[in-house]
Amino acid sequence: MRPPYRIACLSLLAAIVLSLLGVPAFAQEPALPAKFGAWTTSGAVPSASSLPQPLQQELGAKAGEAADYTNGGKTIHAVLEKFKDPSSAYSAYTGQLQVGMAPTDVRPYSAVNGERMLLLIGNFLLHLDGVKGISAADLRTLALAIQGRADTTPLPPIRNYLPEERLIQGTQRYAFGPAGFQAALGTLSQGKFASLADSIGFSSGAEAMLASYLIAPGKPQTLLLIEYPTPQLAEQHLRHIQADLSNSNLSGTNVERKASLLSLVFSPANERVAAQLRNEINYETQVTWNEPSHTLTDPPWLLVVKNIFLGTFAFCGLALVLGLAFGGVRVITKRLLPGKVFDRPENMEVLQLGLSGKRIDPRDFY
Repeated sequence: MRPPYRIACLSLLAAIVLSLLGVPAFAQEPALPAKFGAWTTSGAVPSASSLPQPLQQELGAKAGEAADYTNGGKTIHAVLEKFKDPSSAYSAYTGQLQVGMAPTDVRPYSAVNGERMLLLIGNFLLHLDGVKGISAADLRTLALAIQGRADTTPLPPIRNYLPEERLIQGTQRYAFGPAGFQAALGTLSQGKFASLADSIGFSSGAEAMLASYLIAPGKPQTLLLIEYPTPQLAEQHLRHIQADLSNSNLSGTNVERKASLLSLVFSPANERVAAQLRNEINYETQVTWNEPSHTLTDPPWLLVVKNIFLGTFAFCGLALVLGLAFGGVRVITKRLLPGKVFDRPENMEVLQLGLSGKRIDPRDFY
């Protein structure tokens, strides 16, 4: 029999060889469940992504899954797209939103339009067709089953900076790369601003969020937010964007910076509209100082007087105790050992003036 460590080494070597040959060492379990509630499927099959190739690479799109679920005479079709992380899935989710899609109570990020529903589940994007034949409770059960296999790291904070007032639902777009940014501009009919993709600096960690607002009947206005990791990067790319906006085709659009966030209102109707949109952005900066500090305050005068009296009484009490102890030891010693420790006659001298002939004996004093 081969030693266990040899078996482990052979297994590892086989896995490496299979990976180099493009053959999966272990079959990946599908994320779509075989059953949820009363709905069942014959099995999930691979599904190709419908996104353009540059966008697939930018979002890290992986091989998806598709399945048909049946319940009695009802059928729904599910397609699950997979991405490298929740931010990529959120970018794909916003890119497929359409005006007229209504939010649902199935998940925080979900939208429905007739028979079609879109659900964001971690790094997965779930498409459902034929949802009128399924209950919201069954949809939540399906979403929870998929969530158990999803990456649930937090979504980018920039999504919360958009103003809510007069927002046209379905126009929100999130991008962290030039391919996603240009695709978002195309869906919002703002393709003339595609040249900004180079000056924004997505390679520096920039994130962009776009949305359209109805400032008047039939007059939408598009707002672009760009967040950078640091205010220094925001200031650096602010100058690049200003240079691009000086082009005659983009005249009328300006950019403003607030800490690490840049804001642009594309071709605003007037300065008042642009200023109003910027004032409604939900972005606040805070400056903190981590060095500890101390506040010096004088105690109340009554407390000071009380402490003075207590200190005086304590000192007097200590002096009394020490005096009694010293005196008591001396008296007891003189009683028990008279002339042996204290007041020994041979060690005592008395100065005499010699006015009489009698010599003074020191013992006469004790």
